[in-house]
Amino acid sequence: MASWAAAREAALAVQPDIFARHDHGDCVRRTLETVEADCTARGLRLTALRRRVLEILLEAHRALGAYDVLARLAEEGYGSQPPVAYRALDFLVAHGFAHKLQRLNAFVACAHPGERHRPAFLICRTCLAVQEAHLDMPSEGIAGAAEAVGFTVERVVVEAEGLCPECQAAERA
Repeated sequence: MASWAAAREAALAVQPDIFARHDHGDCVRRTLETVEADCTARGLRLTALRRRVLEILLEAHRALGAYDVLARLAEEGYGSQPPVAYRALDFLVAHGFAHKLQRLNAFVACAHPGERHRPAFLICRTCLAVQEAHLDMPSEGIAGAAEAVGFTVERVVVEAEGLCPECQAAERA
């Protein structure tokens, strides 16, 4: 069996629709334009480093660990100290331009930046492919349960593990 890092490196594909072909260059361009406009509208500073980290996530179109991002930044002369990558990733996550996948301890560019949405991540347990999906779940469910016990929900992360269509077909073969 391949190591966790090797499997993650080979198979963490993330696309607006992982099963549909699309113009990747256009996808990256549109997402960057959306993020830049959102930062301007919200008075946020999208520094050159933060923009580059987002570009790295978008170019990869898959989940990347912080050290994967850091390695790319170091190759490009941005520095090799972990805070370089972590601060940029923290900014992107805090403002909804990227998501952290707890299960994989990795980051993905948001497939729907600038939109209010409840993302859910579908993670294949075999190939580790990841798909961001919209979660149409009434907020009353979790919020109501939390309120009943005096708890304030600040963030909900839904990560579902299962099998992608390709791995389902491979298991049937």
